Amino acid sequence: MCGIAGYVGKTPNPSECLAKMAQAINHRGPDNQGIWLDEKADIGLAHTRLSILDLSSAGNQPMHSTSKNYVIVFNGEIYNHNELRSELELINNRNWLGHSDTETLLAAIEEWGLEKTLIKSKGMFALALWDKNSKNLSIACDRIGEKPLYYGWIKEQFVFGSELKSIKKFPEFNNPIDRDSLALFLRFNSIPAPHSIYKDIFKLEPGQIIQIHADSKKIKKHNYWSTEYVYKKGHMAQFSFTPSEAVNQLETTLSNAVFAQMQSDVPLGAFLSGGIDSSTIVALMQSKSSQNVNTFTIGFNAKEFDEAKHAREVARHLGTNHFEKYVTDHDALDVIPNIPNIYDEPFSDSSQIPTYLVSKFAKQEVTVALSGDAGDELFGGYNRYVFSEKMLSKILKSPIFLRKLMSKTIFSMTEEKWDSLLGNLMSKRFANFGHKLHKAANILSSKSIRDLHFKLISQIHNPSDWLINVNEHKTIFNDDIEHFEGLNSIEKMMAYDLITYLPTDILTKVDRAAMSVSLETRVPFLDPEVIEFSASLPLEFKIRNGITKWALREVLYKYVPKDLIERPKMGFAVPLAEWLRGPLKDWAEVLLDEKRLHQEGFFNVEFVRSKWSEHLSGKRNWHHQLWNVLMFQAWLENN
Repeated sequence: MCGIAGYVGKTPNPSECLAKMAQAINHRGPDNQGIWLDEKADIGLAHTRLSILDLSSAGNQPMHSTSKNYVIVFNGEIYNHNELRSELELINNRNWLGHSDTETLLAAIEEWGLEKTLIKSKGMFALALWDKNSKNLSIACDRIGEKPLYYGWIKEQFVFGSELKSIKKFPEFNNPIDRDSLALFLRFNSIPAPHSIYKDIFKLEPGQIIQIHADSKKIKKHNYWSTEYVYKKGHMAQFSFTPSEAVNQLETTLSNAVFAQMQSDVPLGAFLSGGIDSSTIVALMQSKSSQNVNTFTIGFNAKEFDEAKHAREVARHLGTNHFEKYVTDHDALDVIPNIPNIYDEPFSDSSQIPTYLVSKFAKQEVTVALSGDAGDELFGGYNRYVFSEKMLSKILKSPIFLRKLMSKTIFSMTEEKWDSLLGNLMSKRFANFGHKLHKAANILSSKSIRDLHFKLISQIHNPSDWLINVNEHKTIFNDDIEHFEGLNSIEKMMAYDLITYLPTDILTKVDRAAMSVSLETRVPFLDPEVIEFSASLPLEFKIRNGITKWALREVLYKYVPKDLIERPKMGFAVPLAEWLRGPLKDWAEVLLDEKRLHQEGFFNVEFVRSKWSEHLSGKRNWHHQLWNVLMFQAWLENN
């Protein structure tokens, strides 16, 4: 894995500028730094390298094509690059300098062009390609957005970088905070592409290529991959599987993806929570390996947040080389001051803390770790998929006054009180029952499946209540759900989560946490053939008789006994509500100081302070919402 940065335009001391941009993201690639510039064309590229394939200098970047016309900086991995090399060698003989995937990409681009090369490539990546003849810079990222790339304008100069901290090293950076993006952040825990926290700076969207001409500065955008098209095509060509055929085909497709992503010239392992997704990935890894696979998990002393014991049992059964570490509240709390630097822009999914801790732990032994992310979105793992249609029909049958009364009744008790009252009764089906009940209360006013889904994925339902001088982008995460023609409501929710919640929250969380400690993470579920198979798999094999991820579970049960897996979905959580009333109280009070909030001028001070007071008193739990505010405040202080 690596970091990339660069610019098109004029800047004093260009070599020094590029060196600073590279140094800012050195954690993404501590093994080598390189810069290249053409002052006549006003173009500069920078690269920091984390050596994974071809550890020699032949893999260093920026890298030039054989013809010397193209220069590339590349962040990521192309898992099928050896197959691409073989295809290129059938066209003509080549004198390869090394065996890096970057060299393969450049040769492929010269032969087929950028777009066709990306369509042929299976991998995760963000790249910038300079064409000397046409004086065009192209930037592109992978199909689902595993690897980040920011771009935009600082006055008249076009800049890009893997993280904002690199862009901010460009001279004259003074872009103001985008208040509308702040509203999106409060709603979704993170800021969805193409927006960023700064005006005139954007995130490259998944599957997108942007081209800019050095002289005219005109930008062209287009997509080489469309998730909507893949799902439409898959739905139209759904296979008439028998249950066993569906399971066997999924096993084969996912096994191939896992094997492809096990290529590495450095030590490799996997995150293991003991849940369905990570256990399946590890089981398939172990089946493909002649050695014991390295697996990593962290545990918490609080029983309701601890999955380590489950991971331990799965690892023992599979025979992995298992590494386990129990972390204390103190360990977790120590991460918080560094979060603004790790995530670079406001980000408030609280599982960011254990994700960082397990990444730091794994880095002690390996440089690459596979994860089980995306299994929920592709194979129907979230509880909302099971209950949404049934819930909506019942909601719409009830008069609005009754729905409001039900909502008020639920909110009359805290999440903890609901857990103590009914938690044991519901524990076989739900973990964190009180939290889920409060989420249900928020959606009782839903009018459609789109409205229901929008509310389910919103952390704060009315950001304008919390903020001043904002105009939230109303269409984000809402209207596009209708683009998935032919799919039923549950399938639309799953497909929409794949292109929104997954890259905006989950992939961002994992990438920034892992790369902050120079650990590369890989996601086999996001192999394009796995996505295409999922799109063609009938819903009855994803959610079957109320069982989520049915086909995936059946694959896993070939390797792991069912009784080691079956339990309520827990998630990667921390006791945030208690921390804010205890060890984090003073820290939070400083960030939420009334005078400070007035001076900064972003928040509705009386509203925020009232929520903070209610939370401290135990009258209501506002920890999720307050965490969003606190993560912005901490980021603001750091920046």
